[in-house]
Amino acid sequence: MKRILIGFGVLALVAFGLLYFVVPGVFESTINVVEDHDAYEISDETKALHEQLIVADLHSDTLLWGRDPLARGTTGHVDIPRLQEGNVTLQVFSAVTKAPAGQNYDSNTGDSDQITLLVQLQLWPLRTWDSLYERAHYQGERLLAAEQNDPDALRVIKTQADLDTVLTTHESGGNLVGGLLATEGSHALEGDLANIKALHTLGYRMMGLHHFFDNKLGGSLHGISQAGLTDFGKDAVREMERLEIIVDVAHSSPAVVRDTLAIATRPLVVSHTGIQGTCDSPRNLDDDLMRNIAAKGGLIGIGYWEGAVCDHTPASIVKTLRYAIDLLGVDHVALGSDYDGSTSVRFDTSELAVLTEEMRRANFTNEEIGKVMGANIVRFIRNLLPQG
Repeated sequence: MKRILIGFGVLALVAFGLLYFVVPGVFESTINVVEDHDAYEISDETKALHEQLIVADLHSDTLLWGRDPLARGTTGHVDIPRLQEGNVTLQVFSAVTKAPAGQNYDSNTGDSDQITLLVQLQLWPLRTWDSLYERAHYQGERLLAAEQNDPDALRVIKTQADLDTVLTTHESGGNLVGGLLATEGSHALEGDLANIKALHTLGYRMMGLHHFFDNKLGGSLHGISQAGLTDFGKDAVREMERLEIIVDVAHSSPAVVRDTLAIATRPLVVSHTGIQGTCDSPRNLDDDLMRNIAAKGGLIGIGYWEGAVCDHTPASIVKTLRYAIDLLGVDHVALGSDYDGSTSVRFDTSELAVLTEEMRRANFTNEEIGKVMGANIVRFIRNLLPQG
């Protein structure tokens, strides 16, 4: 009997280990995919140019997953070593806190949540199991802990001075990566304006208003109501601006975007999207609304996945970038990958030189390449950050 009990105990430990330490990684490997491809041919001229660029990206969901951001992973799209290999100077890390079952681009309610089980399987602190705010807080803690563990590799950007340190290090040949914290939707506020200040104090400097469902701020692009900003939503936008938090309207309904443009005193960002004129997808805002955002100084981040750009080959992404430049002006177009956001892509962040190569082949000027690959993001974010 004793041997039987020991055997059951061993089996239970093995089952526990598989469930909590293997299953999450296997699951991620099926949804954050880098599609098989031959090695991209990058010319020596492109390599030299890419090494001189400031490269930046407006959106990744890396902190949702259990991987150590300081270790080079074999799954997913982003970690600090791969950012360094891709010559990335600045990466926005967005905190996903809720995702509805059956998530789609057309119509979702907020009645269900797929993230809770993932949080539990990854053994996040108990406080995160039933609190969206705590999930955002914990993901911020993870990035700050990575910075503390290797301050020569990662600097969390809270002020202009932080960003300047990263840029100076980059100019001198260092490989310090700047990480900026953002929320994927403001349901993480849990209806409490005080949580904006609390997340700002932790280090958040960008906040998305919505994700895939309506919330207390108003309607999602993929929700039910398609409503505009509520009174709470207007108060939230004003509080974000008071704290010098960048407002992100990716996933917001057209009505919310228009209402936000009407009250905002600072430029808005659409951190990860496509352009409807090149990809008629319900994921994308219409071209006229994009023009309105750009006309007020806004910045549009172009993604790398099929739902945003339809054909997601590097060459097609560059065609989308060209269309966006012609539509909005080169100063309003940037990269917004949606890496690690349950997306299937043709290249991870270590391979970003393929975009530089395709832009050169498409006769982009070096100035256009430099702005789109990262200079626009750095300028935009620096102008909106607290001085420090």
